[in-house]
Amino acid sequence: MHFISRPYRIFLVFNTIVLTFLALLCLFPIVNVLAVSFSSSSAADAGEVVFWPVDFTLKSYEFVLQGGKFNTAFLNSLLRVGLGVPIGAIITMLIAYPLSKESQVFPQRTLYVWIFVFTMLFNGGLIPTFLVIKEVHLLNTIWALVLPGAVSVFNVLLMLNFFRGLPKELEDASLIDGASHFRTLWSVYLPISLPSLATILLFTLVGHWNSWFDGMIYMNQVEKYPLATYLQSILNLTTLPQTNLTLEQAILLKSVSSRTARAAQIFVAAFPILVVYPFLQKYFVKGLVLGSVKG
Repeated sequence: MHFISRPYRIFLVFNTIVLTFLALLCLFPIVNVLAVSFSSSSAADAGEVVFWPVDFTLKSYEFVLQGGKFNTAFLNSLLRVGLGVPIGAIITMLIAYPLSKESQVFPQRTLYVWIFVFTMLFNGGLIPTFLVIKEVHLLNTIWALVLPGAVSVFNVLLMLNFFRGLPKELEDASLIDGASHFRTLWSVYLPISLPSLATILLFTLVGHWNSWFDGMIYMNQVEKYPLATYLQSILNLTTLPQTNLTLEQAILLKSVSSRTARAAQIFVAAFPILVVYPFLQKYFVKGLVLGSVKG
């Protein structure tokens, strides 16, 4: 039987208490927002809601989910994620693979790395970006939400470091057997890069799902809004004076406030991510570690 010293047992108890306290501190805001979303607007605005809903009601969720426009926006977001995530992952791998080579193999590697890093620090701004999207005829299309942000330099650096940590002998053996670089990337690097790839997929998925500003800028029709943009426009109904509301919207608007509507919006938008995250968590943590410091 393994002997545990008394100081170590005291440390374990103290460590457990501290970590439990920190976990409860992290959970408190989530529980509070959930309680607010199920509470009446008067109770929420008066600050009476803490852990449990006061005057339980589903009016906030009815207000956020009202009409068929929610379903359309949800499908738009699914389409955006379905296109943006694989495109982003493929482009990231195609960039990270050559940049992971030594300068002797890829002489222009350092130049390209600095070009990508430069884009992390500087950009043309909103107006030039909008003009580019307009001139290439992407306005009011799903591609305006997918292509401009298809390359994340952070994700490229993450996968680049992961590739550089893989044994070089794997690539040498593949090339000796007559495989091309594309074949090596697909058959050798990709199968052993699942932790790093899962991390990139999660980052890209969350980025596309939560992005609302580009939908408001590049989309001219509410029917083409992604979910985050649609929820933001719904939230504006509770904070700005409106004169063109339907009777149903006006009735619901009287029973909600900006605080309860915002709380319901948070959970409606976060629910799909909360469902997906547990399946990617083990790869996510491992990918972050393997893609960081190398000995």
